[in-house]
Amino acid sequence: MPIRVLLVDDVVEVRRLVRTSLRFRGGFEVVGEAEDGAGAVRLAAQLRPDVVVLDLGLPDIAGQEVLSRIRAEAADTKVVVFSGLETVDRAWIDANAAGYVLKDADLSYLIELLEAVGSPAGVEASLDLPNDLSSVSVARRFVREKLAEWGIDEPSDDAQLVVSELAANALTHADSSYRVRILNTGSALRIEVEDGGIGTPEPQPLTETEEHGRGLHLVGALSASWGMDGGETGGKRVWAELAIPSAVAE
Repeated sequence: MPIRVLLVDDVVEVRRLVRTSLRFRGGFEVVGEAEDGAGAVRLAAQLRPDVVVLDLGLPDIAGQEVLSRIRAEAADTKVVVFSGLETVDRAWIDANAAGYVLKDADLSYLIELLEAVGSPAGVEASLDLPNDLSSVSVARRFVREKLAEWGIDEPSDDAQLVVSELAANALTHADSSYRVRILNTGSALRIEVEDGGIGTPEPQPLTETEEHGRGLHLVGALSASWGMDGGETGGKRVWAELAIPSAVAE
């Protein structure tokens, strides 16, 4: 589904420029335009767009008041301020808007921000598992069932292999319970395993006799990217991202 945008600016040329840029970028639908604050609030309530691009210097209502009214009328709508001047109350704008772009900035920055702000949040699921080898099969089943629930046929097999290796890594090297988290962003599938261990897992040189260290080579081969960062409660989080073929094809 395209990102639905409401353009609010009293200068018609600015609206035309943004509208044209959104059309060339693709993935957007301009559902309405307003040249003053009253029209902006009315259209936001009526159309419920995903994002409002709002100029603060409107002729009838102060910019902050317009922003507040839009948020009151359409609570799920995000507002990105597109202003010609730096506001004197930037802290308030940062707290109440999803973004702030000056009109002298590169227009591509505004478009990329609208894409990030207006895109639907990814679908995610997580499962806590014990420090037990049998939990690896539970992790595989969890991933398999969630992907089926989300209607993802590929990369189900690869995802199950990746989660198996990451779970086994947590059990072998961290010797702790762990959490599996999977996130579907629409274009990629991210698999995370967070454990209580420390240190950086590194792929070991492949040999004909040594089995340890092969798992991370497999993860690297199957995923578009992988890495490690700190866990939310200490320890570490090892993650891998796999492309979703149908999303890439589209």
